[in-house]
Amino acid sequence: MTIKNEDIILIEPTPLNAVELSFLPEVFKGLGTTFKHMIGSIARGHRNKTMCYPEERREDLPVEQGGLYKDTFRGVHRLNRDEEGRVRCVACFMCATACPANCIHIEGEESPWDDREKYPRKFDIDELRCIYCGMCEEACPVDAIELTPEYDIVGLSRQEMIFDKEKLLAVFDQTLDKKPM
Repeated sequence: MTIKNEDIILIEPTPLNAVELSFLPEVFKGLGTTFKHMIGSIARGHRNKTMCYPEERREDLPVEQGGLYKDTFRGVHRLNRDEEGRVRCVACFMCATACPANCIHIEGEESPWDDREKYPRKFDIDELRCIYCGMCEEACPVDAIELTPEYDIVGLSRQEMIFDKEKLLAVFDQTLDKKPM
């Protein structure tokens, strides 16, 4: 397919005058916005969104000030256990399929239990690659994976931030009393 000359539209940009070439009007517009926000914060008499972590934590904020992220925050993942203490996951791969960051890797195996066909022999989540969107949680048909309110996870290497099945189950044991989002 060829493009005809009459189908081509040439657009000539309007030339900038001397004041516009210096970009000073745009610089002053940006400074005006900065000062407007700064004076607005001072006039209201409170900090806008800054916390002094670790002295202040999200859990300690009152609902009217911190309600936004108390209701919508998604933290580290956990794999849930069933009533018998086994991993609840049935290795259906729906969470890995739904994940837009492609950070969930599962290897399924035939289950030794009679109540399910498969279970995850290997279940890894790369927490550094994850965008914490919650799509894995929504896709799971058995509620095996959840996002917890825990946000202060630390790793000294990239490998430490890849959570395997045992580490995800340990997060479940640690956050059993906390309600996931």
